[in-house]
Amino acid sequence: MKTITLQEAWSGHADCRSCTLRTSVLFAGLEEPDFEHIHSPVNQYSLPPHAVLYRAGDPGDFMFTIRSGVVKLVQYLPDGSQRIVRLARSTDVIGLECLVEPRYKHDVIALRRSHICRYPVAVVRELSRINPALHQELMRRWQLALTEADAWLTELSTGSARQRVARLLLRLSDGREEADCELFGREDLGAMLGITTETASRTTAEFKRQGLLGEIGPHKFHLDLAGLRDVAEE
Repeated sequence: MKTITLQEAWSGHADCRSCTLRTSVLFAGLEEPDFEHIHSPVNQYSLPPHAVLYRAGDPGDFMFTIRSGVVKLVQYLPDGSQRIVRLARSTDVIGLECLVEPRYKHDVIALRRSHICRYPVAVVRELSRINPALHQELMRRWQLALTEADAWLTELSTGSARQRVARLLLRLSDGREEADCELFGREDLGAMLGITTETASRTTAEFKRQGLLGEIGPHKFHLDLAGLRDVAEE
């Protein structure tokens, strides 16, 4: 697992005014004069799968928006095993804790190739002070992160292995009525759900036999959402 340095990943300054995600990212509420306060660069770069964005305990000087892809937020247990406490996907903001604390709380590692914007925490603090819309958006992002953390605790850490896997697949479908999704490796599935890798493998194999998962490509599956809901509510 190689850490990609920011120097290696550098791809120039971002043009936030013309961002294709402008209406849904953290800076959506900025007005033209607000950009004059962004004296430090906002950088865009790409992380390959398994690359480390930052480690728990690193100085929290930057926040990040996920433009595309998926990253996992990881904590390590005393026995050295990992627990994935949350996934971050397109438009999600990570590093929010560094608005109030000096260091990051998780390891953040790319699960798929991910395109990310990086911006200094100091810039966000200053803009939040002078722009009520951004301050409100930060509060909304805090609440989204808290809601997601609560969901992982209540939905994905309780119940049988069948229920946990079904609930995770439903979350990955984003609420669509017909959905395809990419599954992660069994080690990551186990770390997300608090089950062994063997149990994760056995459960996904059972779902395939039952037609709840239909393989349509490498690591890509079509979901029987109605059937998965039945399992999740068993």
